[in-house]
Amino acid sequence: MGELVLTASETCLTGVYFPTSRHMGGEAWVEDDGKGLAAKILARTREELAAYFARTRTTFDLPLEPSGTPFELRVWEELRAIPFGATRSYSEIARRLGDARLTRAVGAANGKNPIPIIVPCHRVVGANGDLTGYRWGLQIKKKLLAFEQARADRSMTNSPAQPG
Repeated sequence: MGELVLTASETCLTGVYFPTSRHMGGEAWVEDDGKGLAAKILARTREELAAYFARTRTTFDLPLEPSGTPFELRVWEELRAIPFGATRSYSEIARRLGDARLTRAVGAANGKNPIPIIVPCHRVVGANGDLTGYRWGLQIKKKLLAFEQARADRSMTNSPAQPG
C-alpha cells in the first residue's frame, strides 16, 4: 500500500491517510517526536498495521476517535463488524441500521471514513458485488480486498478438517 500518514490525539487514533489523499481532515498537524502521549498510540498503530500487512493480524485493537456525525459513527461501527476477508453491500449495512432507504447515506458516510483499513470501508461493495467508489481509488480497494481474501482462503485451506 505504500506509506500511510497516521494522526492521533493523546488517547486515540484519529486518522489513517494515504499520502495522496486530498482529505486529511482539519486537524492541526504536529510531527511525531516519539515522546508525546500520542506517540504511544501512533507506535501501537504502526505495530498493528505492520502485523496486518505481514498477514499475522486480521483485527485491530486500537482506541479510535473518528470525527463524524452520529450517523457516520454508526456506519463506521457497522464497518468494524465486517469480518476479515468478507464484504457487505451498502444496502446490507443500511438494513442493519434499520432503514433500507439509507443506502446512499451509508455510501456517503463510508466515503468520509477517516480511519481506513482499521475501519474497513474497503469491504463495502455494490449490491451486485461490484466494486464501487473508494476515496483513495479503486486500485487500492482491489488490492486490499485481494490481500484479505487470499489470506482468508489460505487460512481455510490450512485449518484442520472439522468432524462431521
